[in-house]
Amino acid sequence: MCGRFALSISPSVLAKLFGLDEIPDLPPRYNIAPGQSIAAVLSHPEGNIRVLKMLRWGLVPPWAKDPAIGNRMINARAETVMDKPAFRRAFQQRRCLIPADGFFEWQKQKRQPYFIRMRDTRPFALAGLWEQWQAPGRELLQTCTIITTEGNELLRPIHPRMPVIVPPEHYNRWLDTTSTPDQVVSRIFQPYPPEHMEALPVGTRVNSPKNDDPACLEPLTEPPEEKGLF
Repeated sequence: MCGRFALSISPSVLAKLFGLDEIPDLPPRYNIAPGQSIAAVLSHPEGNIRVLKMLRWGLVPPWAKDPAIGNRMINARAETVMDKPAFRRAFQQRRCLIPADGFFEWQKQKRQPYFIRMRDTRPFALAGLWEQWQAPGRELLQTCTIITTEGNELLRPIHPRMPVIVPPEHYNRWLDTTSTPDQVVSRIFQPYPPEHMEALPVGTRVNSPKNDDPACLEPLTEPPEEKGLF
């Protein structure tokens, strides 16, 4: 799964990497949690340009009676996302890129948190879907989910799944909803090559979503087993 991530690069770098016409006003985030507002890159419906929107993390399908369903929709499995009623329409019509510096995962048996990022520390994009929900007399709610796939060789000792990472050369393909499912599955829905990534054990400060500061990303100075965490 993907239940926490970070995005702390400067807005100008973000705009350049994702081809945005405007530089967004985004503060650095170090421990982004479900239910919070997150940045997502979308294709503008009226032109071939990309825009950045703030969406609540936890997708609420348009047919939902209660928006609380979004609490259970923070992730969508790549294997079933094209068929599940909650995600099928979004996959066909509303795809997005979710910028990140890295994401967190917890080693299941020992509950040791890890920060997973690119070896060269460059930002990357997670594959996302977004939706709109509005009940009579209620404010329009725009929400999103992060797609996950099988973990690669780096992630499997920590967790069996990982978010789908979209390579830059496939940004347009992912955002273009006219691309065929076969093209998406074969070129995008694959575990990202592990040789380009690293997993750093970090302290338990990240366990609480109330903590959102650079200390959440600081690697342990000693191996986890030497600190009594394993």
